[in-house]
Amino acid sequence: MMSDAVSKFVLKRDQAVLVVVDVQERLVPAMDQNQYAEVLKNIDFLLKSIRLLELPVVGSEQYPRGIGHMVPELADACRDKVIEKLSFGCCGEPSFVEHMKSLGRRQVIVVGMEAHVCVYQTVLGLLQEGFEVHLVRDAVMSRGEVDYLNALELARAAGAVVTTAETAVFQMVKVSNDPQFKAISAMVKARAAGK
Repeated sequence: MMSDAVSKFVLKRDQAVLVVVDVQERLVPAMDQNQYAEVLKNIDFLLKSIRLLELPVVGSEQYPRGIGHMVPELADACRDKVIEKLSFGCCGEPSFVEHMKSLGRRQVIVVGMEAHVCVYQTVLGLLQEGFEVHLVRDAVMSRGEVDYLNALELARAAGAVVTTAETAVFQMVKVSNDPQFKAISAMVKARAAGK
């Protein structure tokens, strides 16, 4: 029997949903491009793994008329549900909260940008709505390192689990004889080789 103190740290495939926050065309040029490439690679790995594991994916776009749409590299994987918003946090958009509740899942894996604004406010909103939140530290970013680190610290203090892309995925795979393990393991090897 798992203790309540530990249960929020354990991602469950039948309870999790991935939320991709505001990885948009006109935000990208303001980011450190090397760091962005790494974050994009980690989000892509999560999206491909999540598809294999058959989890829902929800994307958000902050004021797309001004900031543009989700970057093409991620747009197709997030096509099922992309919610436009004006509030920085996704939960400030009522249709986002309604959709999240309609999925019947209680764990949310959060990635995107910027970590200290839209991502952080989304984390807080999800926690306030009663979700368990896993913030993926290698799949979020800010323009500045201080803001990025502060967002991680505040999110953890608020009750989110701060994790990494591989940790999150392998928690849901659980065993090496899982039907999806081989494909996910091959993606991990390809990432390590820089492919």
